[in-house]
Amino acid sequence: MNEVLQAAVDAASVGGIYALMALGIGLIFGIVRLVNFAHGEFVMVGGYAVLLLAGAPTVAVVAATLIVVIVLALGVERVAFRPLRGAAMPTLLVGSFAVSYFIQHVVMMSYGGNTVGVDFLPRLSKSIEFGGVSAPALQLVAIAITVLLLAGLAFCLKATRFGIEMRAAAEDLRMARLMGVPTNLIIALAFAISGVLAGVVAIVYVAQIGVLTPRMGVQPALIGFVATVVGGMGSLLGAVVGGFLIGTITVLLQVVLPLELRDFRDAFLFGSLFLILLVRPQGLIVVRSARERV
Repeated sequence: MNEVLQAAVDAASVGGIYALMALGIGLIFGIVRLVNFAHGEFVMVGGYAVLLLAGAPTVAVVAATLIVVIVLALGVERVAFRPLRGAAMPTLLVGSFAVSYFIQHVVMMSYGGNTVGVDFLPRLSKSIEFGGVSAPALQLVAIAITVLLLAGLAFCLKATRFGIEMRAAAEDLRMARLMGVPTNLIIALAFAISGVLAGVVAIVYVAQIGVLTPRMGVQPALIGFVATVVGGMGSLLGAVVGGFLIGTITVLLQVVLPLELRDFRDAFLFGSLFLILLVRPQGLIVVRSARERV
C-alpha cells in the first residue's frame, strides 16, 4: 500500500510539471492554431532569470522570474507570431522553430553552452513523511502549485469576461472578431498566461534538477507537445489529462522496469503513447470545433 501511495505522489509531481507545460502549449494552439515550440525556451529563460537573481529574497526571485517570462512571451507574440497570424500551418511551424533556436542561441552566446549549477530553494529538499510515504517538500509544493494553477485557470476561463472571450476565440477566431471580441488583446493575454505557466515550471524545474543549460527547455517542451496530442489537440482539459497520463506512465515504468532497462525508459514511454494513439488517434478528448472540422 505504501508503495502505491509513493508512486501516486511521484506521478502527481511529475505529471503536474508535464500538465503545466502541455497547458501552456495547448492554450496557444487552441486559439491561433500555433504549436509554440518556443515555449520550452520560455522555461529556459526563466531558469536563467533564477540564476541571475540568486541571493535575493525568494519572493523577489519568483516575482521577477514570472515578470521576465511574461514579458518574453508577450514580446515573442508581438514581434514574431502576430505578423504570421493567418499563415499556413507549415509557415507557423517553421516560425516557431526559428524563434526557439534564436532564443536558445542568444542565451548560448551570452552564457555559453556549458552546464551551470544553481542552488535554489535548498530548504525544500528535505523529505516529509506522512502515512508511511516519504517525499521531498519541493515535490509536495509542486503538486499544490499545480492544483492551484489549474483550478485558478479553470475559474478564469469559465467565470470571467476575458476567459469567456478566450474560449470563444478558441472555438472560432474569425467569428469572435466579428462579434466584437478584441482578438489581439485576447491572444496577447493567452501568451501572458502561457508565460506564467512557463515561469512556474522554470522555478520548480530548476529547484528540482539544480542545473541550467541553453537546451534545458527542449525535453519538457517535447513532452508537453506530446501530452497535448495524446490528450487531444485544442482541448485544455485534454492537455492536462495528457500531462498527468505521461507522468503516471513515466513513474510506473521506473517502478516496473528491470534495472538494466531503466536507461531505456523513454523508449518504452513513447512506445506506450504510440499504442494509445493507435487506438485513439484523435486524442483522448476531442473539442467540439475539431469535430465540426472533421
